[in-house]
Formats: sequence, C-alpha cells, structure tokens
Amino acid sequence: MTVAASLVQGVYILERDRQEKREGSEALAPPWWTFFQFQLLRPLVDDVDSSLFGAIYEFRPSNSQQNDTLYRSPRYVIAFRGTLTKSHSVSRDVELDIHFIKQGLHQTSRSEIAIQAVRNMIETVGDSNVWLAGHSLGSAMAMLTGKTMAKNGIFIESFLFNPPFVSAPIERIKDERVKHGIRFAGSVITAGLAFAMQAKQSKDLSVDPFAALAAWVPGLFVNPCDHICSEYIGYFEHRRKMNDIGAGVIERLATQNSLGGLLMSAFGKESEPLHLIPSASLTLNVTPSRDFKEAHGIHQWWKADLRLEHKLYKYT
Repeated sequence: MTVAASLVQGVYILERDRQEKREGSEALAPPWWTFFQFQLLRPLVDDVDSSLFGAIYEFRPSNSQQNDTLYRSPRYVIAFRGTLTKSHSVSRDVELDIHFIKQGLHQTSRSEIAIQAVRNMIETVGDSNVWLAGHSLGSAMAMLTGKTMAKNGIFIESFLFNPPFVSAPIERIKDERVKHGIRFAGSVITAGLAFAMQAKQSKDLSVDPFAALAAWVPGLFVNPCDHICSEYIGYFEHRRKMNDIGAGVIERLATQNSLGGLLMSAFGKESEPLHLIPSASLTLNVTPSRDFKEAHGIHQWWKADLRLEHKLYKYT
C-alpha cells in the first residue's frame, strides 16, 4: 500500500516538475520511486495539454535483494495521478472529472492512452507482472483500465486510493435506519427501471454483466470522512444487508446499474458507470481526519499511525 501510494505521488510531483521546469538534480520526483528501488520507464502524456498524468515504473532491486524481493513484488507498476489544481493542467483535469461524473470517462483520449499503455505492457511481460495504482481521478482511470482488462479475462492487481463514487453522500447520514431506508428505496427504483429498460430492449434478463468481472478484486482504499469515495462503504454493505433480508435479487440488479446511466440509456446515450464493481478488497482509514483535504489526500496512506479496517467483498 505504502509503495503504491508513493509511486502515485511520484506522478503528481513529476507533473509539477514539468510545470515548474525542474530538471536533473533540481527535480523533486525521483526520490518517490528510487527509495523503493523502482525506475521510471516512461511517463504517460495527455495528448490535449501535454501534461504528465501517469507513469510506468520498473522494479530494479539491488543484486543482494533480488532473489528475496522479486517474487513478492511486481516487475512493473502503472500509476495515475488525480486532479492537480495548478493552472497548467487544471482545466484538462476538471474536464475529465466532469466526464467521469457524466459516466463518459471511457470516451476520452486520456483513457485510450492509459488503456493502450496497460495493454501493451501486459502483452510484453504478462498480467501477473503488472500492478495498477491511482488516486482520485487517477483511481477512476485505473478502475476503467482494470475493468476493461477484466472483461477480457485479465485480472490485474490494483491499488485504488480514494476512488470517486458518483452518488449523493448517503454515508454521511448518522441514523442507520434512515440510511438503510434511503438505500432500500433507491435499490427498488433502480432495479425497477433496469428491469423495464431491459425488457423494452429485449435483453436476456438471465445474463449477469457482473459475472465476467467478479474474479477481479481491486484494492479500494477509502476514508469514511471523504465524501468523494465513502459511498463505497454503503455500496458493498447495503448489498450484504439486502441479501440478509432476502432481497438479494433486487439488489443484484440495482448494484449493476446507476440511475444516471439508465437515464442516459433511455435517451440513447452510451455510459460506463465505473464506480459499479462486483468485488473489492476494501480498506478503510478510520484515523480521525482534520478536514476534507486530509481525508481525500494521497499523503494519508503512508503515515505510520494509520488505523485500518479491512473487508473483502466477493460477488457470487
């Protein structure tokens, strides 16, 4: 976790180095990967604003540690940064944030560059030698890439920090009964609309689109105080509760669809709700956060005093 988060931070600093024209010995990014014995193979460049949004790292341990560490580590890590609020890249990053909210990130050129980079690496070295990592918008990019590969039977180890979830912040409601009631009503409405849409389009209702993705279990790293990603907590827990009360059939249909995506489909528009996934290894940072900036920041994931809780959700 710490290594993956640090490599993502390396991408953030790599882009800041570019913007501030820091090169050679003045560059601040290299220690973020060299400390862990990684080398920068190449950056990933956005074709619109030439910003660096990702990086491909290669693990190069010293000879004395090679036999001990290679079997426990990836040979390559492909990492993606999130939104940078610097003037040189903020407009493009915000544009992509909006694409994500509108469930259209898969239609952007940055996502095409990311997916092609991962596909090329896997074809060269094999999927077991590659890890994905990302933070915030970068988590969405890694999620899209990982889901795309999973649909083709390729399951990549993934570390997704503060992955955005498009939803009202229901998780912030303190009353558990009210929270469950809202989620239950939302599930019934979403499942009903999904059923009606599938029947209208003459789709085979027995086909489970989650089945092909179920074996991919990305690692999600979520802070409950971060409303951008905290809905993942309720997303998976509500599914379990619905199964417990015998409403699993409703939730199975609801969990595969979003209201926004269904509405877009009704108007003939394509959408890809990235935040909807069947399985996950969910790690919560329950260490108190001072503010939203701290709760959403990448820096929290390498602190020494972290209090973590872990749950595994497998779709069956």
